[in-house]
Amino acid sequence: MSEIGREPKTNLAKLLAGEMYRGGDPEVDTRILRAARLARAYGEAWLADPAEAGRILRDLLGHVGDGVVVRPPITVDLGERIAVGEGTFINFGLMALDIAPITIGAACQIGPNVQLLTPIHPIEPEPRRAGLETAAPITLHDNVWLGGGVIVCPGVTIGENSVVGAGSVVTRDIPANVVAVGNPARVIRSI
Repeated sequence: MSEIGREPKTNLAKLLAGEMYRGGDPEVDTRILRAARLARAYGEAWLADPAEAGRILRDLLGHVGDGVVVRPPITVDLGERIAVGEGTFINFGLMALDIAPITIGAACQIGPNVQLLTPIHPIEPEPRRAGLETAAPITLHDNVWLGGGVIVCPGVTIGENSVVGAGSVVTRDIPANVVAVGNPARVIRSI
């Protein structure tokens, strides 16, 4: 419901505000298509013209710090809600579904085929059938290392200097200065 005298929020405005929104909306899909085209262009330019690739990556993502390396392919929803801190290395095949913001700190190491997934689909069948969803942000603090194939679920924060072992599924926050492994990931030791 909207307030009297105010226009109701668009589906895109709901998405950006972190509210329940309807997937498949044309306004949202237009932004997703733009990001897909930029991601494809980035992969092509990465092979042929590194300077052009850098310009495309900065157009695709919300923030790219100095010295960031992103090996394509990269798959995003919107792209514009992803911030990558300086000196971070992202290996081939990152999937970063940024319906909610994704913040990757400085000096992080992201292994191949990592998935950062912010969308949340309802458990209840009727809202899910209606295409409703929401999202929760993901934050990786500075100097986090995610091994190959790690999946980070919506709403997770991983603390500074922590390492997540290859193939782990992170379903809840990981504190700073630890090693976590498994499905679901659990802390196995301090660093």
